[in-house]
Amino acid sequence: MNDIVIGQSLRALRIRLLLRQADVAGKAGVSQQLISKIERGRLASVSAAVLRRIFAAVEADVVTVVRWRAGELDRLLDEGHSELVGRIVLLLRRRGWEVLTEVTFSEFGERGSIDILAWHPETRTLLVIEVKTEITSAEEMLRRHDVKVRLGRKIGRDRFDVAPARVARLLVVADEMRNRRRVARLAPVLSGAYPDRGRAVRAWIAAPDGNLAGLIFAAPAKGGRSTRRPRRVRRTADAAEAAGAA
Repeated sequence: MNDIVIGQSLRALRIRLLLRQADVAGKAGVSQQLISKIERGRLASVSAAVLRRIFAAVEADVVTVVRWRAGELDRLLDEGHSELVGRIVLLLRRRGWEVLTEVTFSEFGERGSIDILAWHPETRTLLVIEVKTEITSAEEMLRRHDVKVRLGRKIGRDRFDVAPARVARLLVVADEMRNRRRVARLAPVLSGAYPDRGRAVRAWIAAPDGNLAGLIFAAPAKGGRSTRRPRRVRRTADAAEAAGAA
């Protein structure tokens, strides 16, 4: 979506809600002139935070989309997600869990895909796992995870031919500093949904006892090993020359 379309979208939503530019400006805490500027597609100096606030005033969300090299970005992000899923699958199987990945479902009008669905035969425990390389919309993530857990008994019975005695939930987040900071900022929301953390979660995975609503950080697997060591990006000669010229 380009700047012109964003501006047109804001104007269309404002008119649909019977709001003046001044009304939207007042709700968003900005000037009427800025609203006019955005509606004309002039967004060069508008920050993402301000844009989100303005669209929230017309009951809409702004979703940022990054495009790079004709779709290669999707492949890179998928690789990171797959590596993280692989690490958790290895952990669960070593602890005696049966594991399925990318489990699709369509129940009562709800459709989706579960990143990891794990079954512990001895305790008849079903674990519904959401894997995130980063947390963007916490509200949307919680809603989707809740749907999967709510439908878990039926999905688990269909997949493993046994009715679960309990359905637990686990959120796995890529272990990066930006994600840890994000989780810390979202503590008021995430603590209620995922009160179990760290060692308590790993102990429960080894021996499920009672229910679980947990969150853990994990590094992706590379050849079965953790890859916590960050890769350093070295500057090329051209990049260094360009930086020096700036």
